[in-house]
Amino acid sequence: MTRGAGSSAIQQRLVSLALELRGARASVPPGLGDLEAELAEIGGGITDVLDDLREMARGIHPAILAEGGLGPALNTLARRSPVPVELTVRAEERMPEPVEVGAYFVVSEALTNVAKHARAASVAVDVEAVDGVLHLSVRDDGVGGADFGRGSGLVGLKDRVEALGGRISVESARGQGTTLRVKLPLSDERDASG
Repeated sequence: MTRGAGSSAIQQRLVSLALELRGARASVPPGLGDLEAELAEIGGGITDVLDDLREMARGIHPAILAEGGLGPALNTLARRSPVPVELTVRAEERMPEPVEVGAYFVVSEALTNVAKHARAASVAVDVEAVDGVLHLSVRDDGVGGADFGRGSGLVGLKDRVEALGGRISVESARGQGTTLRVKLPLSDERDASG
């Protein structure tokens, strides 16, 4: 796939730039703390872009999402999950593309996190469109302990959801599994305001 190969080359270039920048930071003479801090901030920006690119390369949304909508695309994610998924989708009509793509990536990343970290036996994904809001939850029966302060996966999800005008919360008491809840508005009030 050309797109995958292209994103791989871009990832390699970004990694090289990050390494060069790290070398430049190491050679900043003492007393130039402002320069070192600015270079550190640029390095953080490169890392963020690299993370975003990896996420996009991992999940350039599949044709089934564009053609069939969120339900069929989530069915595909559920079938591919190494942890058994009980999927419930109560949303008959197509939603705005940014909402479908955002919801797809939230579920994809959440299922990846469950498989990597939760040691869960099962996960339930529930999606429902009610009164102009898409409600989404991903609940597992794993070890719990997830929070926004640990790891970039949840932070990335939070950024994605908030960029769409939505809200996200996580409940994850140790030993009691994790429940991720997301609300995404189905209309973009930002478009209406200007």
